[in-house]
Amino acid sequence: MKEFKDRVAVVTGAASGIGRAIAARCAEEGMKVVLADINKEGLASAVDELEAAGATVQAVPTDVSKASDIEHLAKITVDNFGGVHLLVNNAAVYTTGTIWENTIADWEWVLGVNLWGVIHGVRTFLPIMLEQDTEAHIVNVSSMTGLTRSPIIGTYAVSKHGIVALTETLFYELAERDSKVKVSALCPGAVNTPVAEAARRRLQEMADIPGERKMTSDDERVIERLRNSFKNGMPPKVVAEKVFEAIREERFYILTHPNEKVRVERRMNDILEERNPTLPP
Repeated sequence: MKEFKDRVAVVTGAASGIGRAIAARCAEEGMKVVLADINKEGLASAVDELEAAGATVQAVPTDVSKASDIEHLAKITVDNFGGVHLLVNNAAVYTTGTIWENTIADWEWVLGVNLWGVIHGVRTFLPIMLEQDTEAHIVNVSSMTGLTRSPIIGTYAVSKHGIVALTETLFYELAERDSKVKVSALCPGAVNTPVAEAARRRLQEMADIPGERKMTSDDERVIERLRNSFKNGMPPKVVAEKVFEAIREERFYILTHPNEKVRVERRMNDILEERNPTLPP
Protein backbone atom coordinates (compact mmCIF):
# COMPACT_ATOMS: atom_id res chain seq x y z
CA MET A 1 0.00 0.00 0.00
CA LYS A 2 1.67 3.19 -1.20
CA GLU A 3 -1.19 5.64 -1.73
CA PHE A 4 -2.79 7.09 1.39
CA LYS A 5 -4.48 10.33 0.41
CA ASP A 6 -8.28 10.17 0.85
CA ARG A 7 -8.04 6.59 2.12
CA VAL A 8 -9.62 5.62 5.46
CA ALA A 9 -7.67 4.63 8.58
CA VAL A 10 -8.98 3.17 11.84
CA VAL A 11 -6.70 3.39 14.88
CA THR A 12 -7.51 1.90 18.28
CA GLY A 13 -5.91 3.23 21.44
CA ALA A 14 -5.74 6.56 19.61
CA ALA A 15 -6.12 8.82 22.65
CA SER A 16 -2.44 8.72 23.59
CA GLY A 17 1.01 7.32 22.89
CA ILE A 18 1.72 5.29 19.78
CA GLY A 19 -1.92 5.24 18.66
CA ARG A 20 -2.25 9.01 18.79
CA ALA A 21 1.03 9.47 16.90
CA ILE A 22 -0.02 7.02 14.18
CA ALA A 23 -3.40 8.74 13.88
CA ALA A 24 -1.61 12.07 13.44
CA ARG A 25 0.67 10.59 10.79
CA CYS A 26 -2.37 9.18 8.98
CA ALA A 27 -3.81 12.68 8.92
CA GLU A 28 -0.52 14.11 7.60
CA GLU A 29 -0.73 11.59 4.76
CA GLY A 30 -4.17 12.96 3.85
CA MET A 31 -6.17 10.05 5.22
CA LYS A 32 -9.59 10.22 6.85
CA VAL A 33 -9.04 8.95 10.35
CA VAL A 34 -11.36 7.13 12.74
CA LEU A 35 -10.01 7.27 16.30
CA ALA A 36 -11.13 4.67 18.82
CA ASP A 37 -10.35 4.60 22.53
CA ILE A 38 -12.05 3.96 25.87
CA ASN A 39 -10.57 7.23 27.20
CA LYS A 40 -13.18 9.76 26.11
CA GLU A 41 -11.29 12.84 27.34
CA GLY A 42 -8.09 11.81 25.59
CA LEU A 43 -10.08 10.96 22.49
CA ALA A 44 -11.69 14.39 22.41
CA SER A 45 -8.27 16.03 22.83
CA ALA A 46 -6.84 14.01 19.93
CA VAL A 47 -9.78 14.96 17.71
CA ASP A 48 -9.38 18.66 18.53
CA GLU A 49 -5.68 18.46 17.71
CA LEU A 50 -6.18 16.75 14.35
CA GLU A 51 -9.14 18.90 13.32
CA ALA A 52 -7.14 22.03 14.10
CA ALA A 53 -4.57 20.74 11.61
CA GLY A 54 -7.30 20.38 8.97
CA ALA A 55 -7.81 16.61 9.16
CA THR A 56 -11.09 14.76 8.59
CA VAL A 57 -11.60 12.69 11.72
CA GLN A 58 -14.28 10.73 13.55
CA ALA A 59 -14.08 9.72 17.21
CA VAL A 60 -15.76 6.52 18.37
CA PRO A 61 -15.52 5.66 22.10
CA THR A 62 -14.66 1.97 22.05
CA ASP A 63 -13.89 -0.84 24.47
CA VAL A 64 -11.88 -3.13 22.19
CA SER A 65 -12.39 -6.11 24.51
CA LYS A 66 -16.06 -6.17 23.43
CA ALA A 67 -16.90 -7.57 20.00
CA SER A 68 -20.05 -5.43 19.89
CA ASP A 69 -18.00 -2.24 20.32
CA ILE A 70 -15.69 -3.19 17.45
CA GLU A 71 -18.66 -4.04 15.26
CA HIS A 72 -20.12 -0.62 16.08
CA LEU A 73 -16.77 0.98 15.23
CA ALA A 74 -16.77 -0.75 11.83
CA LYS A 75 -20.36 0.31 11.10
CA ILE A 76 -19.62 3.96 11.92
CA THR A 77 -16.51 3.83 9.74
CA VAL A 78 -18.25 2.34 6.71
CA ASP A 79 -21.38 4.47 7.11
CA ASN A 80 -19.37 7.70 7.30
CA PHE A 81 -16.47 6.99 4.96
CA GLY A 82 -17.51 4.07 2.77
CA GLY A 83 -14.73 1.63 3.67
CA VAL A 84 -11.43 1.07 5.46
CA HIS A 85 -7.91 0.80 4.04
CA LEU A 86 -5.68 0.85 7.11
CA LEU A 87 -6.45 -0.78 10.46
CA VAL A 88 -4.08 -0.28 13.39
CA ASN A 89 -4.94 -2.56 16.31
CA ASN A 90 -2.98 -0.67 18.94
CA ALA A 91 -5.05 -0.50 22.15
CA ALA A 92 -3.22 -2.09 25.09
CA VAL A 93 -3.08 -2.21 28.87
CA TYR A 94 -0.43 -3.31 31.33
CA THR A 95 -0.17 -4.80 34.78
CA THR A 96 2.60 -6.39 36.82
CA GLY A 97 2.88 -9.39 39.10
CA THR A 98 3.99 -13.01 38.90
CA ILE A 99 2.02 -15.52 36.85
CA TRP A 100 0.57 -17.18 39.95
CA GLU A 101 -0.21 -13.93 41.80
CA ASN A 102 -2.11 -12.29 38.94
CA THR A 103 -5.82 -12.68 39.57
CA ILE A 104 -8.47 -13.82 37.12
CA ALA A 105 -9.48 -10.15 36.83
CA ASP A 106 -5.89 -9.26 35.85
CA TRP A 107 -5.79 -11.94 33.16
CA GLU A 108 -9.23 -11.12 31.79
CA TRP A 109 -8.45 -7.41 31.64
CA VAL A 110 -5.07 -7.70 29.90
CA LEU A 111 -6.01 -10.50 27.49
CA GLY A 112 -9.38 -8.88 26.85
CA VAL A 113 -7.88 -5.59 25.66
CA ASN A 114 -4.53 -6.66 24.24
CA LEU A 115 -5.30 -9.97 22.55
CA TRP A 116 -9.06 -10.12 22.13
CA GLY A 117 -8.99 -6.51 20.96
CA VAL A 118 -6.79 -7.58 18.04
CA ILE A 119 -8.87 -10.70 17.40
CA HIS A 120 -12.08 -8.64 17.30
CA GLY A 121 -10.43 -6.06 15.04
CA VAL A 122 -9.23 -8.63 12.51
CA ARG A 123 -12.45 -10.67 12.51
CA THR A 124 -14.60 -7.56 12.03
CA PHE A 125 -12.57 -5.39 9.64
CA LEU A 126 -10.74 -7.92 7.47
CA PRO A 127 -13.90 -9.19 5.71
CA ILE A 128 -14.72 -5.58 4.82
CA MET A 129 -11.22 -5.07 3.42
CA LEU A 130 -11.34 -8.31 1.42
CA GLU A 131 -14.73 -7.43 -0.07
CA GLN A 132 -13.43 -4.02 -1.15
CA ASP A 133 -10.77 -5.79 -3.26
CA THR A 134 -8.45 -2.79 -2.98
CA GLU A 135 -5.00 -2.36 -1.45
CA ALA A 136 -5.25 -2.31 2.33
CA HIS A 137 -3.07 -2.96 5.35
CA ILE A 138 -3.44 -4.16 8.95
CA VAL A 139 -0.89 -3.29 11.63
CA ASN A 140 -1.19 -5.33 14.83
CA VAL A 141 0.79 -3.76 17.65
CA SER A 142 2.72 -6.28 19.74
CA SER A 143 5.97 -5.45 21.55
CA MET A 144 9.54 -6.64 21.91
CA THR A 145 7.99 -8.46 24.86
CA GLY A 146 6.11 -10.50 22.25
CA LEU A 147 9.43 -11.82 20.91
CA THR A 148 11.42 -12.17 24.14
CA ARG A 149 10.99 -13.01 27.84
CA SER A 150 9.99 -10.54 30.55
CA PRO A 151 9.33 -11.77 34.12
CA ILE A 152 6.86 -9.98 36.40
CA ILE A 153 4.77 -8.78 33.44
CA GLY A 154 3.54 -12.22 32.41
CA THR A 155 -0.02 -11.26 31.52
CA TYR A 156 1.27 -8.60 29.14
CA ALA A 157 3.91 -10.95 27.68
CA VAL A 158 1.37 -13.69 27.01
CA SER A 159 -0.93 -11.23 25.25
CA LYS A 160 1.88 -9.82 23.10
CA HIS A 161 3.23 -13.27 22.14
CA GLY A 162 -0.33 -14.14 21.14
CA ILE A 163 -0.50 -11.10 18.87
CA VAL A 164 2.70 -12.13 17.08
CA ALA A 165 1.40 -15.68 16.56
CA LEU A 166 -1.96 -14.39 15.32
CA THR A 167 -0.34 -11.92 12.94
CA GLU A 168 2.18 -14.40 11.52
CA THR A 169 -0.65 -16.85 10.87
CA LEU A 170 -2.68 -14.12 9.22
CA PHE A 171 0.28 -13.26 6.98
CA TYR A 172 0.39 -16.83 5.63
CA GLU A 173 -3.38 -17.03 5.19
CA LEU A 174 -3.49 -13.78 3.20
CA ALA A 175 -0.44 -14.77 1.13
CA GLU A 176 -2.03 -18.10 0.19
CA ARG A 177 -4.97 -16.15 -1.24
CA ASP A 178 -2.71 -13.63 -3.00
CA SER A 179 -4.73 -10.99 -1.16
CA LYS A 180 -4.37 -7.26 -1.71
CA VAL A 181 -4.57 -6.91 2.07
CA LYS A 182 -1.15 -6.97 3.73
CA VAL A 183 -0.28 -7.21 7.41
CA SER A 184 2.52 -6.16 9.76
CA ALA A 185 3.46 -6.87 13.36
CA LEU A 186 4.80 -3.82 15.17
CA CYS A 187 7.17 -4.82 17.99
CA PRO A 188 8.54 -1.66 19.61
CA GLY A 189 10.93 -1.44 22.52
CA ALA A 190 10.64 1.35 25.08
CA VAL A 191 8.50 4.22 23.79
CA ASN A 192 7.67 7.44 25.64
CA THR A 193 4.07 6.63 26.59
CA PRO A 194 2.11 6.76 29.89
CA VAL A 195 1.58 2.98 30.07
CA ALA A 196 3.57 2.54 33.31
CA GLU A 197 1.41 5.08 35.13
CA ALA A 198 -1.69 3.31 33.82
CA ALA A 199 -0.36 0.07 35.34
CA ARG A 200 0.11 1.82 38.69
CA ARG A 201 -3.43 3.24 38.59
CA ARG A 202 -4.87 -0.19 37.80
CA LEU A 203 -3.17 -1.80 40.80
CA GLN A 204 -4.26 1.02 43.08
CA GLU A 205 -7.86 0.74 41.91
CA MET A 206 -7.97 -3.06 42.23
CA ALA A 207 -6.55 -2.91 45.77
CA ASP A 208 -9.87 -1.46 46.96
CA ILE A 209 -11.83 -4.46 45.67
CA PRO A 210 -12.27 -7.35 48.12
CA GLY A 211 -10.40 -10.44 46.98
CA GLU A 212 -8.06 -8.58 44.62
CA ARG A 213 -4.34 -8.37 45.36
CA LYS A 214 -2.51 -5.42 46.85
CA MET A 215 0.45 -3.70 45.22
CA THR A 216 3.72 -5.28 46.35
CA SER A 217 7.26 -3.96 46.54
CA ASP A 218 8.03 -6.01 43.40
CA ASP A 219 5.20 -4.20 41.58
CA GLU A 220 6.54 -0.83 42.70
CA ARG A 221 10.07 -1.75 41.61
CA VAL A 222 8.99 -2.96 38.16
CA ILE A 223 6.67 -0.01 37.55
CA GLU A 224 9.37 2.47 38.54
CA ARG A 225 11.86 0.75 36.23
CA LEU A 226 9.34 0.82 33.39
CA ARG A 227 8.46 4.45 34.08
CA ASN A 228 12.10 5.49 33.77
CA SER A 229 12.60 3.34 30.68
CA PHE A 230 9.53 4.71 28.93
CA LYS A 231 10.28 8.31 29.94
CA ASN A 232 13.57 8.03 28.08
CA GLY A 233 12.10 5.95 25.29
CA MET A 234 11.60 6.60 21.60
CA PRO A 235 9.15 9.42 20.77
CA PRO A 236 5.84 7.97 19.48
CA LYS A 237 6.16 10.16 16.38
CA VAL A 238 9.30 8.27 15.37
CA VAL A 239 7.46 4.97 15.77
CA ALA A 240 4.70 6.28 13.52
CA GLU A 241 7.25 7.17 10.85
CA LYS A 242 8.69 3.66 10.98
CA VAL A 243 5.21 2.18 10.68
CA PHE A 244 4.50 4.06 7.47
CA GLU A 245 7.88 3.10 6.03
CA ALA A 246 7.02 -0.55 6.65
CA ILE A 247 3.53 -0.24 5.16
CA ARG A 248 4.97 1.28 1.97
CA GLU A 249 7.53 -1.53 1.78
CA GLU A 250 4.94 -4.22 2.67
CA ARG A 251 7.30 -5.30 5.45
CA PHE A 252 5.90 -7.70 8.03
CA TYR A 253 8.16 -7.26 11.08
CA ILE A 254 8.53 -3.70 12.35
CA LEU A 255 11.30 -3.70 14.97
CA THR A 256 11.77 -0.09 15.99
CA HIS A 257 14.74 -0.67 18.32
CA PRO A 258 17.61 -2.48 16.50
CA ASN A 259 19.64 -2.74 19.72
CA GLU A 260 16.92 -5.00 21.15
CA LYS A 261 17.46 -7.65 18.48
CA VAL A 262 20.14 -9.28 20.62
CA ARG A 263 17.39 -10.33 23.05
CA VAL A 264 15.45 -11.97 20.25
CA GLU A 265 18.60 -13.73 19.04
CA ARG A 266 19.33 -15.00 22.56
CA ARG A 267 15.85 -16.49 22.84
CA MET A 268 16.01 -18.08 19.38
CA ASN A 269 19.39 -19.63 20.19
CA ASP A 270 18.04 -21.05 23.45
CA ILE A 271 15.22 -22.70 21.50
CA LEU A 272 17.41 -24.04 18.68
CA GLU A 273 20.02 -25.37 21.08
CA GLU A 274 17.32 -26.78 23.40
CA ARG A 275 18.86 -25.15 26.44
CA ASN A 276 17.13 -23.60 29.40
CA PRO A 277 16.00 -20.01 28.85
CA THR A 278 18.76 -17.49 29.45
CA LEU A 279 17.73 -15.19 32.28
CA PRO A 280 17.42 -11.53 31.23
CA PRO A 281 20.23 -9.24 32.45
